[in-house]
Amino acid sequence: MESTAVQVDSGFWFVEVDGVEIGFHPADVERNPFGTSVVAYFATGDLRTHREALLDAGAEHHRGPLTIGGGRSICQLIDPFGGVFGLDGPP
Repeated sequence: MESTAVQVDSGFWFVEVDGVEIGFHPADVERNPFGTSVVAYFATGDLRTHREALLDAGAEHHRGPLTIGGGRSICQLIDPFGGVFGLDGPP
């Protein structure tokens, strides 16, 4: 099993294990209220398309999309149970 961990200057951490990457947003009281931090990000090859599909399926907008550099953007959504999760990928 191969694994790597990378920290981006903005405080995000990305962990990849056997080709599966998960990103973590640092806890932030202003942007991620109590009970919703740390936010796990799921990598996608098309952030816009997957974000729209999740919104159409019942997720709610939380924040973003934001460009974080390196050809990557992120957004956060709220699932039907109130949990916040993110998407990470090319805009």
